[in-house]
Amino acid sequence: CLENTDPRTRGRGIQLLSQVLLQCYSQLQEKEVLHLVLFYENRLQDHHLVIPSVLQGLRALSMCEVLAPGLAVSVLKAIFQEVHVQSLLQLDRHTVYSIITNFMGTREEELKGLGADFTFGFIQVMDGEKDPRNLLVAFQIVRDLIAKNYALGPFVEELFEVTSCYFPIDFTPPPSDPHGIQREDLILSLRAVLASTPQFAEFLLPLLIEKMDSDLQSAKLDSLQTLTACCAIYGQKELQEFLPSLWSSLRREVFQTASEKVEAECLAALHALSACLSRSVLSSDTEDLLDSFLSSILQDCRHHLCEPDMKLVWPSAKLLQAAAGASLRAYHRVTHSVLPLLLEQYTKHPQSSQRRTILEMLLGFLELQRKWGHVEEDESTLLSLRAPVCSVVFSALTDPSVQLQLVGIRALTVLASLQGFLSASDLELVVDHLTRLALHEEDSQSSEAAMEAAGSLAPIYPKVFSGRMVPRLEEELQAEREEESSRDHCSLRQRCLQALAAVSTHTSIVRETVPVLLQHLRKVQKGSEARSAQDLVSVCQNLHRVALQCQQDAEGCWYYHQTVVPCLLAMAVQAAMQESTQPLLGKVLLEEEVLAAMVPVISAATTHLSPELAAQSVSHVVPLFLDGEVSFLPQNSFPCSFQPFEDGECLEAQRRLVALLMAFVCSLPRNVAIPQQERLLRELLALSCSCNCPFTATTAAKCFAGLVNKHPAGQQLDEILQLAVNRMEPSLAEGPRRTQALTLLLWVTKALVLRYHPLSSHLTDTLLGLLSDAELGPAAADGFSLLMAESPDVLHKGCHADVRIMFRQRFFTDNVPKLVQGFHGAGPDVKANYLKGLSHVLNHLPKPVLVTELPTLLSLLLEALSCSDRVVQLSTLSCLQPLLLEAPQIMSLHVDTLVTKFLSLTSSPTMVRVPSPSPPHAPLLCPFPCPHPCLFQAVRIAALRCAHALTSLPITVLLPYKARVIRALAKPLDDKKRLVRKEAVAARGEW
Repeated sequence: CLENTDPRTRGRGIQLLSQVLLQCYSQLQEKEVLHLVLFYENRLQDHHLVIPSVLQGLRALSMCEVLAPGLAVSVLKAIFQEVHVQSLLQLDRHTVYSIITNFMGTREEELKGLGADFTFGFIQVMDGEKDPRNLLVAFQIVRDLIAKNYALGPFVEELFEVTSCYFPIDFTPPPSDPHGIQREDLILSLRAVLASTPQFAEFLLPLLIEKMDSDLQSAKLDSLQTLTACCAIYGQKELQEFLPSLWSSLRREVFQTASEKVEAECLAALHALSACLSRSVLSSDTEDLLDSFLSSILQDCRHHLCEPDMKLVWPSAKLLQAAAGASLRAYHRVTHSVLPLLLEQYTKHPQSSQRRTILEMLLGFLELQRKWGHVEEDESTLLSLRAPVCSVVFSALTDPSVQLQLVGIRALTVLASLQGFLSASDLELVVDHLTRLALHEEDSQSSEAAMEAAGSLAPIYPKVFSGRMVPRLEEELQAEREEESSRDHCSLRQRCLQALAAVSTHTSIVRETVPVLLQHLRKVQKGSEARSAQDLVSVCQNLHRVALQCQQDAEGCWYYHQTVVPCLLAMAVQAAMQESTQPLLGKVLLEEEVLAAMVPVISAATTHLSPELAAQSVSHVVPLFLDGEVSFLPQNSFPCSFQPFEDGECLEAQRRLVALLMAFVCSLPRNVAIPQQERLLRELLALSCSCNCPFTATTAAKCFAGLVNKHPAGQQLDEILQLAVNRMEPSLAEGPRRTQALTLLLWVTKALVLRYHPLSSHLTDTLLGLLSDAELGPAAADGFSLLMAESPDVLHKGCHADVRIMFRQRFFTDNVPKLVQGFHGAGPDVKANYLKGLSHVLNHLPKPVLVTELPTLLSLLLEALSCSDRVVQLSTLSCLQPLLLEAPQIMSLHVDTLVTKFLSLTSSPTMVRVPSPSPPHAPLLCPFPCPHPCLFQAVRIAALRCAHALTSLPITVLLPYKARVIRALAKPLDDKKRLVRKEAVAARGEW
């Protein structure tokens, strides 16, 4: 074949040889490679039909390690001289680029020996390339040419021209492109070439200025981003000639553009220019380009700062801040001119709106100072203006305008965070202002902002805050007033508590604030006013905030734990014993909402303890509940013994405190041993099955489940689980405590599902069987939400529970087929239970998983919308809404049914208040809390959101329904509920 006179036959022969070489090039010897290279070089002069196969063979030889010196240069010279690359097909051109890339990777010194001839040869190869696949390789070769210092010689401009002709990239990948090349890939690759060497500057900068003036936003953005990239390697020599034109283009774009993207890129480019000029080393005989550049910016922008009502004030401020933020030298130059002007303008303009604008501009410059930390005394304009700056900021804090106050608080925070800026007297004034705003400012926005500012500054100045703010707050909290129960005083009391919590961001301050909060808790507990329950909840919420702020500091966390947890337990035990002996005294502390508020406090105080300290604490708490060991509690002289697990009606109050035991033991790290754990589990199991109080039974079940989830696998765990099954199954079958048994079943099943325990499938089957039960079916269906949802207090990763990844997907795979099968075989009176269980499972499934299963389940979901159970409807609508956005093609097939169902649910014939079905657990622990007090209202809102989401389907699918939907959505525009009207407006407007 190789000697045949027909070029096609010769081509087939060379093609076979090249394919063999591509398989075995690594096994060739040096003499063989030499012989083959000479043969293939000669074939480059053959008929054009042969060339593609010759190039494939040379590609194979370019990967040989035994290639003799000089052959790489010889091959490339032959290609440059004999092959007109741009007349070849795309794949063959790609082969040439691959040969060059291979040789550059392995024969760099040889190729550099060619000098600028190699660069010129490559320019000829690349000139006219259009295919994006090849361009990505070609751009990489140019980057390597420059980065590895190949000689460009007199061909710098030619190399620039051959690459810059593609700027800006205008490429849209075809639909279903198998190569996956995106426009952004080409943009970044070309930008890396253009911004790779200062030698391109004289050609590139005029091009960028020209493209900045383009009407195409994409061209503007690409030019600005490329300019920013270039500034990282340019010096002032490259920029000097073009600075006036660059500034003119940037200024015009920021002053005139309506695009936030363009404005942001302009500011980034100006920042980069300023930083580039700041890096230049000044000599005595050179002009300070940074100073002259900043002078131009100040000349064009400074006067606009005197017009706080005009539209150019903010663009000017942003330009100045972008330039000033590039270096400390630039910052000093700009602020020296701008800060005195802003302070003067603040005094000149009395209106709050104008002052707010001026102060926000001032704040922008103050925030820049934080980049350099400590304020330098010798150069800082800011330090010389300390008195007027503080005066302006403090005056804003006393202004009646809330918006001005908020800016003032932000400015105050920045000033105080600058090390060495504020004097001791200024700091005291800062604390006084924040305290006043936090407690006495009428607007809650200012109050909350002041508390947040105090929290951020307290770790910087702990002594000032603990010595000045905390005593003020304590004094306000303890003050006895005649209007003790008035609304104003209650509001002040709440703010004091919130401020104490907010400022507790340093261990030394926590040591001051926690005793104050606990003292107030005791005081409220002894009070008899009607609001004491809400007050107790409020104190607990603020204690919880402190606990969260302490978690990352080991010392503060341990102090908090050993101070707060024994105190809360002692108060609760005292109240429970008083309830046992004198039923009216301690009742408030034992209310469900108060105990529920204590749970996160104890949990947050425990989760971050080290194993050693946690073990020390658990050795006290568990004996308290099992043996009544109260010696570690403060004020431990109680009127009777503490026996929460004993029988007797008089001990009902004590049994409620199992919620606090749950909060503690279920938050311990998994490697902490719990004393008498088997006994504790048996006691919890007995209590959860026998207690008549739903709250106590539920917390006992949750505590049991939390311990079982973390229990090491083995015989002990198997025995306790078998004991639980033996207690649950008879109780579920019949008797007065079926609800308690179902609660226990749900929580134990969740504990085992999370850790992939083998028994979980048996318990889930038991739960599935209960869906057909007339009495327990609805509650069992709600239980599927509990199994899938994140639990707020136990069985989540934050409290060290054993939670395996993808447990929801596994539960779905194992149980949804059973739910579907059960639905089809169920009687009409219980079908709704299966639909409710299914909708709960789907509602908590990751959406990508749900989309893949959608075709098989959609018919059931649509049937669920016809169910009369509002919870089923609500859960199903919540499931369908994201699917309309993520799987429009599948949903389009059912658009007729979807439109009919959604519209029928958007308006309700009645506004009767319907409570949620009572689940088998306490209100706080409801597995499916309805977000609205009225289920009818919640369903209407969800249906309107789905009607809104329908608009994401293809327009051709929607057009036949447009008039009908708009007409139907007019009715909910007159709904009695504002939230419903709001959703109706959004949905109807979109249609």
